[in-house]
Amino acid sequence: MRVALFLTCVNDTLYPDTGRAVVRLLTRLGVEVDFPMAQTCCGQAHYNTGYRHGTEPLARHFAEVFGEYEAIVTPSGSCGAMVRELYPRLGERARAEGRGESLARTLAPVVPKTYELTEFLVDVLGVTDVGAYYPHRVTYHPTCHGLRGLGLGDRPRRLLEAVKGLELVELPGAEECCGFGGTFAVKNADVSAAMGADKVRNAESTGASVLCAADNSCLMHIGGTMSRLRTAMRSVHIAEILASTEEDDVTGSGTGTAGTEQDAAV
Repeated sequence: MRVALFLTCVNDTLYPDTGRAVVRLLTRLGVEVDFPMAQTCCGQAHYNTGYRHGTEPLARHFAEVFGEYEAIVTPSGSCGAMVRELYPRLGERARAEGRGESLARTLAPVVPKTYELTEFLVDVLGVTDVGAYYPHRVTYHPTCHGLRGLGLGDRPRRLLEAVKGLELVELPGAEECCGFGGTFAVKNADVSAAMGADKVRNAESTGASVLCAADNSCLMHIGGTMSRLRTAMRSVHIAEILASTEEDDVTGSGTGTAGTEQDAAV
């Protein structure tokens, strides 16, 4: 199967190890992964800030870049939700404004074949045990877009539960927002910081050494809060856990380094 990796702006700029982890993981599972170099922002930040018409050229470009692939895989619930939920709305609004069917027709092919990583693993490849090894106590935070937008449900947990050596512990208040919310964190900084602190305190109460999620934008916020609160916990993207193997642990190239880029970025 030939798929395209849609890395997203945040990962490309701050967390390239997450992209490398996705490629290692999917290649190990027999998937041919391409990285289209022409990919840019999906337009989520523009759309969420109210610049709907400014989003449209980015959405068209996304469709042009990724349209030829069997599937588009992204390690980001928020950007995945942008394509799946909001691209159709862009087309509908353009039609309602009397601008024809062009945008809707352009975007329609990429919407159903865009998958968040854990969705792709469980629903398309049909696997939950990906051969990973991660000997740490881990708690999982279901991010808002993945939980409510894409409806990821228990897919990430099923994948984590199958990881050899990993002890998965329940996060109190797991379904509560971490407080990031993109521009929400800028416009409502005090509320955002308080929500982040609540999330980190709940995570600390589990005794886990790692908090993982499927979206680095939320992990950036949580990791920054961990740093300010001087907690010993690390924030790690689920892709880096699923890509880790026993061989990595022996050589020191996998589980021993996961999370260091998050720490360096905050």
